[in-house]
Amino acid sequence: MLRPPPLLLLLTRCSAAARRFLSASRQGQGQGRAVGSVLKTPKGTRDHPPAQAALRERLLGTVVACFKRHGAAAIDTPVLELRETLMGKYGDNAKLIYELQDQGGELLALRYDLTVPFARYLAMNKITNIKRYHVAKVYRRDNPATTRGRYREFYQCDFDIAGQFDPMLPDAECLRIVYEILSDLQLGDFLIKVNDRRILNGVLAVCGIPESKFITTCSTIDKLDKVPWEDVKNEMVGEKGLSPEAADRIGEYVQLHGGLDLIEQLLQDPKLSQNKLAKEGLGDMKLLFEYLTLFGITGKISFDLSLARGLDYYTGVIFEAVLLQQQNDHVEDPVSIGSVAGGGRYDGLVGMFDPKGRKVPCVGVSIGIERIFSILEQRVKASGEKVRTTETQVLVATPQKRLLSARLKLISELWDAGIKAEMLYKKDPTLLKQLQYCENMGIPLAAIIGEQELSDGVVKLRDIATREEVRRTPFYTGFQKCFQQLLKGSGFLLRYGILMASCITGLADNSSSFVLCRLISQEKGLPMRSEDGWSPSTLLARAACPTCRTAGNPSTR
Repeated sequence: MLRPPPLLLLLTRCSAAARRFLSASRQGQGQGRAVGSVLKTPKGTRDHPPAQAALRERLLGTVVACFKRHGAAAIDTPVLELRETLMGKYGDNAKLIYELQDQGGELLALRYDLTVPFARYLAMNKITNIKRYHVAKVYRRDNPATTRGRYREFYQCDFDIAGQFDPMLPDAECLRIVYEILSDLQLGDFLIKVNDRRILNGVLAVCGIPESKFITTCSTIDKLDKVPWEDVKNEMVGEKGLSPEAADRIGEYVQLHGGLDLIEQLLQDPKLSQNKLAKEGLGDMKLLFEYLTLFGITGKISFDLSLARGLDYYTGVIFEAVLLQQQNDHVEDPVSIGSVAGGGRYDGLVGMFDPKGRKVPCVGVSIGIERIFSILEQRVKASGEKVRTTETQVLVATPQKRLLSARLKLISELWDAGIKAEMLYKKDPTLLKQLQYCENMGIPLAAIIGEQELSDGVVKLRDIATREEVRRTPFYTGFQKCFQQLLKGSGFLLRYGILMASCITGLADNSSSFVLCRLISQEKGLPMRSEDGWSPSTLLARAACPTCRTAGNPSTR
């Protein structure tokens, strides 16, 4: 038997190997990824499915509503900044900046926070007075701890006041904002720690620390809320080069916390009272507490000399909010989350970007939205609460076949009226599936139109929770106008908006109207009574809808 020449045998084997490689490559390309790889998000990032996204949107809505209540305007800045813009602003945390390089040769970085880009924005546009808020993602090359709400990509919610104003008024408002947001979210008991970098620098000066070591020493002091004093002292001596005596002197101050009494005590301190920076800081801190007393929030405020906030750009008041416990009946052990808000005054940051070094005084606060979200997420999971992922108010449904055109016409009228409505994308869905969809999605009402309803010119409304049904007038222009008035002017829950509007349009019987009154009275604490012979539906119209208010004959609807 003849054997193939060695060269031919080698080429045959190479050809077979090439075919196997190409086949594997095509399979990998067809899957959109390399062969054998695992689909996942990068470390420190995550997707948000609808339930999480809805919960996050609710949380952000509470925060933004508070910012708007205080008169802030929204701005936005690029997620990319020049590397030189960010460097030299974050102290030891600069190592956490994500550095990039684009194809044009510019050295770029992902923004580390929203404060430095805001200062760059002010300097670049020569803005000297603004009250702004900004909600956006920031990036840090940190060690992620997802159970504690620490990620590499996360949202920040910032509120800042820039401009030359009387001392401590903007600072007090920022603290009030933190108080309002944490109170509105009902996360549990919390404490807002306040300090002043001038006081802290004064303490370091009277303890014999050279100014060149202020920043690095502050970054160590900032760990005192996480580790015992002995560990902090060992780091000061072993890593930062301080003498044990100097570290002990620092410890006498930074372990103090209190209120106005402590401020008065430090103003009488023989050493601090002789330091200009410390004296200025203590004077402003006393004024701040006077304003916070008028705001009625001093019960949640603590003057804490251990608070350092390790960022380089802070120049005056600094503050940080921490949760003391998690009020959750379903979880025995409190969740360790850490600080949930922080901020302070940074009067010199804008001047770093201005060619002439012109400063714009600024103070602001950043809400730790990811950590707060972690708490809410665990609370919802433990309680078994089902989070609505849509805001749909009504599902347009049919009980019989061949009524797609009727559904399309009705849902179009609802959309035109600004009512949030859905329908199933099937020509002939069963009524059971349609009602089951309402239950699964938390849709409160179903507008049902069958052949009989079309013949009578009415629409049947079903309350999904109670399964009560009312046959009412079609959704015509008067109904739409009335419902819009309810949405704009009524304090009643939207859950009963369509049923209420149906009663108000004029053909509701007393039984259905009393059902509506009962639902509303339960939610709003309204009395269940009729006055002067008016029917319940007319009373609702007079109370809730200016368009439908009538006078004269009580029987007029």
